Amino acid sequence: MGRRRFSGLEVTLIVMFTLMSVAALALIVLFVTGEPGIIKDETTEVFVPQCPSISLAERVDCFPDAGASKLRCEQRGCCWSPLDERNVPWCFFSTNHGYTVESVEQPNAYIITAQLKRMTSPSLFGADIQELSFHAEMQSNNRLRFKIYDAYRKRFEVPHEHISSLNSDPSSPISDTLEMTHKPFGLTVRRKENNKVLFDTTMAPLVFADQYLQLSAKLPSHNIYGLGEHVHRQYRHDTNWKTWPIFTRDGFPNGETHNLYGHYPFFLCLEDESGKSFGVFLMNSNAMEVTLQPAPAVTYRTIGGVLDFYILFGDTPEQVVQEFLVLIGRPVIPPYWSLGFQISRWGYGNLSEVQQTVERNRAVAIPYDIQYTDIDYMEDKKDFTYDKVNFRELPQFADYLHEKGQKYILILDPAIATSKRVGDAPYGSYDRGTEKNAWVTESDGKTPLLGEVWPGETVFPDYTSQSCIDWWIDEYEQFSREIKHDALWIDMNEVSNFKKGSNKGCADNNLNYPPYTPKILDEVMFSKTLCMDAKQAWGNHYDVHSLYGYSMVLATEKALQRVFGGNRTLMLTRSSFPGVGKYSGHWLGDNAANWNDIKWAIPGMLEFGLFGVPYIGADICGFFDDCSEELCRRWMQVGAFYPFSRNHNAEGYKPQDPAVFGVNSSLVESSKHYLRIRYTLLPYLYTLFYKAHTTGETVVRPVMHEFYSDNATWTVDRQFLWGKHLLITPVLEPGVDKVWAYIPDAMWYDYETMERLADRRKYVDMYLPADKLGLHIRGGAILPTQRPDVTTTYSRRNPMGLIVALDDNNQAAGELFWDDGDSRETVKTGNHIHYEFSAVNGVLKMQVTHSGYRDPNNLKFETITVFGVPQPPISVSETHIDTNGNSTTTVPNTNIQYDEVKKVMSLRGLSLTFGETYVVQWELDPKEIQRFDCHPEKHADEAKCKARGCIWEPSTHEGAPWCFYPPDFGYTVTEVKNTSSGITADITRNKKYRSSGRPDSPDIDTLRVEIRYLSSDMLQFKIWDQATDRYEVPVPLSVPASPETDDNKRLYKVEVTPNPFGIQVTRKTTGTKIWDSSVPGFTFSDMFIQVSTLLSSEFVYGFGETEHPTYKHNLSYHTWGMFSKDQPPGYKMNCYGVHPFYMGLETTGDAHGVLLLNSNAMDVTFQPTPALTYRTVGGILDFYMVLGPTPEMVVQEYTALIGRPVLPAYWSLGFQLCRYGYANDTEIADLYRDMKAAGIPYDVQYADIDYMDRQLDFVLDPKFVGLPALVDHMRGESMKFIFILDPAISGNESHYPAFERGKAEDVFIKWPKNISDEIVWGKVWPDYPNVTVNESLDWDTQVELYRAYTAFPDFFRNRTAAWWHQEIQDLYNNLTFDGLWIDMNEPASFVHGTVGGKCHGNPLLENPPYMPPLESQHLGLNHKTLCMNSEQILSDGKTVRHYDVHNIYGWSHTKPTYDALLKVTGKRGIVVTRSTYPSSGKWAGHWLGDNNASWDQLYKSIIGMMEFSLFGISYTGADICGFFNAAEYEMCLRWMQLGAFYPYSRNHNGKGNMRQDPVAWNSTFAEASRDVLNIRYTLLPYLYTLMFEAHTKGSTVVRPLLHEFVDDKTTWDIYKQFLWGPALLITPALDQGARSVEGYVPNALWYDFYTAKDVGVRGKMLSMPTPLDHINLHIRGGYILPWQKAQNTTYYSRRNPLGLIVALSDTQIAHGSFFWDDGEGVDTVERKQYLLTSFTAEKNKLSSKVIHNELKPADRLTLGVVKVWGAGVVKITQVTLTQGNGTEHSLTPQHNLNNQELIIDATSKSVHVDQPFTITWNTSTVFVFY
Repeated sequence: MGRRRFSGLEVTLIVMFTLMSVAALALIVLFVTGEPGIIKDETTEVFVPQCPSISLAERVDCFPDAGASKLRCEQRGCCWSPLDERNVPWCFFSTNHGYTVESVEQPNAYIITAQLKRMTSPSLFGADIQELSFHAEMQSNNRLRFKIYDAYRKRFEVPHEHISSLNSDPSSPISDTLEMTHKPFGLTVRRKENNKVLFDTTMAPLVFADQYLQLSAKLPSHNIYGLGEHVHRQYRHDTNWKTWPIFTRDGFPNGETHNLYGHYPFFLCLEDESGKSFGVFLMNSNAMEVTLQPAPAVTYRTIGGVLDFYILFGDTPEQVVQEFLVLIGRPVIPPYWSLGFQISRWGYGNLSEVQQTVERNRAVAIPYDIQYTDIDYMEDKKDFTYDKVNFRELPQFADYLHEKGQKYILILDPAIATSKRVGDAPYGSYDRGTEKNAWVTESDGKTPLLGEVWPGETVFPDYTSQSCIDWWIDEYEQFSREIKHDALWIDMNEVSNFKKGSNKGCADNNLNYPPYTPKILDEVMFSKTLCMDAKQAWGNHYDVHSLYGYSMVLATEKALQRVFGGNRTLMLTRSSFPGVGKYSGHWLGDNAANWNDIKWAIPGMLEFGLFGVPYIGADICGFFDDCSEELCRRWMQVGAFYPFSRNHNAEGYKPQDPAVFGVNSSLVESSKHYLRIRYTLLPYLYTLFYKAHTTGETVVRPVMHEFYSDNATWTVDRQFLWGKHLLITPVLEPGVDKVWAYIPDAMWYDYETMERLADRRKYVDMYLPADKLGLHIRGGAILPTQRPDVTTTYSRRNPMGLIVALDDNNQAAGELFWDDGDSRETVKTGNHIHYEFSAVNGVLKMQVTHSGYRDPNNLKFETITVFGVPQPPISVSETHIDTNGNSTTTVPNTNIQYDEVKKVMSLRGLSLTFGETYVVQWELDPKEIQRFDCHPEKHADEAKCKARGCIWEPSTHEGAPWCFYPPDFGYTVTEVKNTSSGITADITRNKKYRSSGRPDSPDIDTLRVEIRYLSSDMLQFKIWDQATDRYEVPVPLSVPASPETDDNKRLYKVEVTPNPFGIQVTRKTTGTKIWDSSVPGFTFSDMFIQVSTLLSSEFVYGFGETEHPTYKHNLSYHTWGMFSKDQPPGYKMNCYGVHPFYMGLETTGDAHGVLLLNSNAMDVTFQPTPALTYRTVGGILDFYMVLGPTPEMVVQEYTALIGRPVLPAYWSLGFQLCRYGYANDTEIADLYRDMKAAGIPYDVQYADIDYMDRQLDFVLDPKFVGLPALVDHMRGESMKFIFILDPAISGNESHYPAFERGKAEDVFIKWPKNISDEIVWGKVWPDYPNVTVNESLDWDTQVELYRAYTAFPDFFRNRTAAWWHQEIQDLYNNLTFDGLWIDMNEPASFVHGTVGGKCHGNPLLENPPYMPPLESQHLGLNHKTLCMNSEQILSDGKTVRHYDVHNIYGWSHTKPTYDALLKVTGKRGIVVTRSTYPSSGKWAGHWLGDNNASWDQLYKSIIGMMEFSLFGISYTGADICGFFNAAEYEMCLRWMQLGAFYPYSRNHNGKGNMRQDPVAWNSTFAEASRDVLNIRYTLLPYLYTLMFEAHTKGSTVVRPLLHEFVDDKTTWDIYKQFLWGPALLITPALDQGARSVEGYVPNALWYDFYTAKDVGVRGKMLSMPTPLDHINLHIRGGYILPWQKAQNTTYYSRRNPLGLIVALSDTQIAHGSFFWDDGEGVDTVERKQYLLTSFTAEKNKLSSKVIHNELKPADRLTLGVVKVWGAGVVKITQVTLTQGNGTEHSLTPQHNLNNQELIIDATSKSVHVDQPFTITWNTSTVFVFY
């Protein structure tokens, strides 16, 4: 029997069964073993969704597809909660979806990787990927990339040609920016500078299935821009549940939400007014949709690929765009001719029709560079052919255009016809492509996919295939030889197909019909394109569809390079992807002729600016439909300012090129007008493209990008900018001639009228009649121009020009890039010219910064137009800067035009050779701003003016005097004598002129001048009447014992000018005149003295005490009175002290200081010359000048002259509490208890006048009978107490020892003896005995009825000091205190002059012939003080009038108080005084007076402190939270934070207001106060050391930034930040509602105090997050700060070990010092009873050096924790502490690699800091081999 033979069918079945069995077995094994990477679609366990309690705005849709229901939602494991509106998701994600982090690795500081595993949960669309990989890296400081992908299977990723070439260059650890949440997986991206959360994916789960990927992220603001390509009706996105599909599509841009031609998953988010912005780019080319919701948040849903995100950080929106373009490729510079106007249409029937269009537009002289032909030119619409019937002469058409300087562009589409050519001829392009396998294929990878486009049945080139690219290049090269043209327009490349998918349709599979289809147009993936399962070299069309246009651009670029070689040419593409801008421009597609599309074109252009495609525009006048004349006219106006400016329309519609509307039509005239402006400005536009190419700046720019701090600009999208400087405001509505236009916050000039706009930062009704568009130049701009012509070929031969639009500071800047306009890579090769232009104070510099090209047209700058010139120039010069020597030429007056009305200067007929450097300077008639006021009093008129011998001439210059001195008004020198130590001169008044015009103040005709060279850096010049004994200020100064007689050592040179007399002081090193009083107007009369001087610059600081709104003075004719007065701070209100001292900064950065030692009532006037005028009503002129040359040295030299600041007791640096209005001592006791309970650091308690019985000095009120015991109790717990004392003593008591003893000692101020021997009575706080005060009465009535007569001690007298000491001693015996607070010592009185108001003696003393502009000046000098004729007696017995010494009453009060305090307590303590004068700081501190509880007082307190730093009073501060009026919570909290860094830190408020101390609010306020005061107490060793340096060297404590960074002129204007010494930068929040602060980071390495991290910013503004519990603090690299752990009082904090913050510089070095004594001993510095140590750190070693040590054993400190910042990212493992005696200690370091902080704790080693030590640290053991 034979073997059985199986049939063929049986064999087949057996094989199939075997294969199925194997497959089944494998699946079972895999199921059992749970091998990773397997796609699982369902769970076996019951899933219970965990539904979050979140706002509706934060719901993330779990059912984006149709058909949501409760059942279907819950089947997905999501949460169902229906609402009455459909846009909010009813089905939203639970919190137990997503992935968990299984493992994390960090190979270095910049990279994090992780493995993710899917949480068990139902699937949305199936095929979820179970295990994912996560990779994140900080690619640069401003770019974070993170990618999420399948852990085991490679998925499609975009093969981007530019991004793939980038290298990472990180310097910031990724941990600064990215945080990962593990369960469920989520990411939080923060801005490293301020820790602000920018992109937070923890709001919803990650979904990652094979064909459905979803990620959501919460965003910090609703200011979202970008995403495309769509028509967005507004530039800023609507976040109210808007979903935007992204998938390239041939569609109509009709304003709906459907997807269009390009694919741009990129958006920019503006965070807030700071300008801080970030961008998010998802590198994914699959079909997707992006949902924006009100959280605000974004959700991405894409159906393939991976999640490859790039987060880009910028300080401004522009910087984000620049970072994005670094990533994807910066844009190409288009050829110059492509910036010309262009005409096109689809529907030219033949070439004659095209030529007719050309000719009619030439005939009306429309500027016009380019003519197009659309597909009409082709033979049957076939690529690489032309119609040899209708376009027979097309090969010659380019030459026809070139003859007139025009260019020709033609179109190519990608689709290639399969049919033969006319006459059945072969279609070579198709045949050759077929041979090369150049086509996209069906899913089999072999069969070319057939579709249909314009020529009929077509194939589609696969531009991702090299064979196709080669074919395309060859075909294009061959065609270019047949039809000459200049550039290429590629269209239909989305890719467009008129069939759905293919001629065969598309198969039913997951590519063509994916589980989820985003909300694309038609909601069918292959609608109007190819089947998704078609094959290309890069992958499935499903993945690469949106890259079709991108790949075509890359291929076309190679073709263009082949054909055009070194010429740049132009490419224009319809479909695009991020990166095409590197090679191509784009137009906004097939729009229509309607008013919507003209509007929506602007957001479209702005978006493509974000996308890196600056060569952008819309079809002018619309593509579809007939265009009305009005619409086309308005569109031509705005289209003249599209970067790509083309008029284009469609087949079947009326022609709409400009000339077709008629030769003399308004459309033609308007079009010509604005196109001529465009051509005039093409050099500027071309330069903008250069900036885009080299830096990534936008060309067409949103207003928001320039004015982001103004939130009104965030939605401006009916206007746009060219670059920074040109604002375009078109008319976009029918039938209107007014536009509601926004004028941003800058100076603007109308381009056409050249007039300056009066409005800024507001909307205006801008009148724009039928022929006008709004066009404005921003002040500060210099725009290069060129005389226009009808083509750029001709215009490039024309002369150049400049438009200079001066800004508020009379400055402007700009630049120009120029090359041949056509060659490739001229930036790289250097074949170009680059100019930088700057205009400052009448000097225009035209600086060539690169000269690599010589233009063949021998161009010249012929015109310069300057907007904003205030007056006609008296001369203009041009200087040619040449290496062979400069040459200067005066511009003839005939070439200068000036428009008086418009304030415009035009220079014509210049001949400045293009490509060379020039300086053009215009001199303005200085007459008006150099006038010196001859009638500073009010109500000047011509008669009064001429009566003074002065000139009357009205002025248009605001503030300039109409009455001014003639040039020789003043004195002349009659004799002068020079010696090695100075100059003496006699001067005589020029009697040609009448007297000063004040008959009651006779002029003094002859004066003596003495100039003394006190030292190398100090001089004195004094002017006085030798014939009369006039009052001189009795304040002793510390002048050098002998003058500096060696001229070589002196920093200055002094000259005396003879007529008019003046003194000129010149700094030798720079030649800068820092004083020049040789100007008219010097007056010296009995009661009026005036002297003026020219200043070296407009940067002047000082003069006080007055509230100034800025630290730097405004020189626009401002006058400030100085006369000490009980006057709360207010604008131009003279306050408590008088400081006639200023510091001037010279333009070189050198500084000097000037003191006028005069104590009479005075004022100073600034004027913009720049100049300064002093006016005083008595005394003499006694000036002292110090030469610095640094700002800090100025203060040191000044305090060497007037006396160094007092060293306060250590405890006085603690926090202090005071209140006017404590009802009794119990209130104080309760406050003390509450402060202790809250744990708030607090050292000093005050009692205001409440503690006095009826406000009598030295008498305790019965309501405070328990106060002595309370004081003793508090002092026993380490607290200190300060009491107030006023100078005025009641004279109405029956028994009042203070008055009785004072009267007996004759200490009170009286009338002159020739009038009376009576006391000059005033009234202040003391009440009459036995009265009940009715506080409801008005103030004057209360004073009259209840206030006692008071006498004022004359503190100049020695006997008064002794009496005062005795009274203070008696007080101390009954009521112990530690410091004294003296108030009301201006002196203040509640009556004017004296009781009854009748001042005896000369009435001119009360109302002098000249009254400075003082508060209540009309009421006389005696307003709120004593009669000016009151007599005082100096210590030498000389009598003086109060008129002369009023301003130094407080000064005279201070030293006796300080002396008494020291003698009575035996300790240093502190005196705080209200009224001050130069040298008061030797004995006392000062507070800034009775301020108001208002926000402006916060920043004004900084100005006040900085000014008192100049004045030599270091211990200063303002009443925290304000004295008058009720404080508001947020304001008081911010003030507590600021006040924690006042040297004198006291919270004090007034009677009748609610409490404002830290425990008066709530626990949050108390905690925030405690926290910031703990920082203060931590840093007190540093502050105390600064106080020591002020005391010994005169250094400032509160320090303006300019003192440390004077080379950086930005700091010269900063007054809302300050320093403690050189090293601690304080940037407080000063405005209501502020949660971030724009602070300047000077050019140094700075560490965040809280994080120890390098802030990473230098020399620029930084937006610093400032939540309500935070103040920004930064420590400067290169410095070492001593610190101690904070305690509740300084008594305890002083006992803690001493820590050090070692903030290393860039070069790993740092220095610091530490001063220590017992904290309260008298004269410890003078008696050498202190420790002074210096510290030096270098690389890995910290050393101490003991400079002086006579510290008492009880005050010794041990070393504690040393924090080294900037210690590096290599782990430090070893630390050794070595004492001076050689003993070594091994310490265990803590080294944080993220913030590079090294912490070394030496506490346990008990090493004393008064002995030398070193600390070294190393990364590992070091072996040394010999």
